Amino acid sequence: MHTHPVLHMPWRLLVGAVGTVVVLAGIVMLVVPGPGIASMLLGLLILSTEFRWARRLLHPAKVWARRGERWATRLKDDYLRRFREHRARRKALRRSR
Repeated sequence: MHTHPVLHMPWRLLVGAVGTVVVLAGIVMLVVPGPGIASMLLGLLILSTEFRWARRLLHPAKVWARRGERWATRLKDDYLRRFREHRARRKALRRSR
């Protein structure tokens, strides 16, 4: 769409409209049941494909998601390590009987 000069503005308007509707639906879902924050982030993601200001707004959410992913990975690895140690102790205890 970016290569054709006539379609550039209608495309930006369409992306802006769809992104805005999704963000507004997310704001409504903060009050009524539904995935409000996820919808707002999805709307910003849609808007960020065409608008730099939306990309800047979305950047802290990306940083937060990466931190959350690292934390969850550490938590999972710690859990698996403790599980394996516990299983090895149980196995050793059975052998010693």
